[in-house]
Amino acid sequence: MESGSEVLVERRGDVVWLTINRPEARNAMNAAVVKGLLSAVRGAGSEPGVRALVLTGAGERAFSAGGDLGGFSTEASRIDLHYERKLLAELVLALRDLPFPTLARVNGHALGGGFGLVLACDLAVASEGAELGTPEVRVGLWPYIISALVLRALPEKKAMELMMTGGRISAQEALALGLVNRVVPREELDKAVEEMLEAVLSKSPVVLRLGKESFYAAREMELREALAYLSSMLTVGLEVEDAVEGVLAFLEKREPRWRGR
Repeated sequence: MESGSEVLVERRGDVVWLTINRPEARNAMNAAVVKGLLSAVRGAGSEPGVRALVLTGAGERAFSAGGDLGGFSTEASRIDLHYERKLLAELVLALRDLPFPTLARVNGHALGGGFGLVLACDLAVASEGAELGTPEVRVGLWPYIISALVLRALPEKKAMELMMTGGRISAQEALALGLVNRVVPREELDKAVEEMLEAVLSKSPVVLRLGKESFYAAREMELREALAYLSSMLTVGLEVEDAVEGVLAFLEKREPRWRGR
């Protein structure tokens, strides 16, 4: 395990685990945390053999309570602070750009920027006691960066209610809204994460890579443009060796042997 004081990085077989390691501060994100996560995510994307990434928080209280209001530079110039604040946006894009699935292990409250990280991951498994939300307005702030994720994940009225009131939603409500994939008792969280990982790791890595890329690209397009793009991606997908292997395995009633190409 590689570790810094704020972010732990561990390779477990084909999976990279990232842990925000500030349990005493409810895993609030200061500049060091965001920089550490960004570096680790980019590193995972270029590391041979990685097929998935899990993001979580240390301890049992919080996945992440969001931005650490007192944890960013105070001596930097205003322009440097501006670019420092943009690092969260870079982290969101880095997670989305990874060529393999990302999974949020929501071990506790995910608020503000922590909520944004859950939304930035492709999949999410949450413990029953977790709460999610955007409390920034309560201290005179607005969740500007993660608004880009919230408005894509929630109906407009619900998104505005959360951001305007600073309210929270339970893990069960998050499940009903499609913000997380599973909600389990705390003692079953790791088992549920492993089951989700097993499900995705049993699939062709190249098919997942092309599928993830096309999913997020098509979501930003209008219908006609999306259909044209996806028609082209279907042609690309049919050229993949794993597509041929998958069909043959189905016809021969056996498990496919993925080659990742």
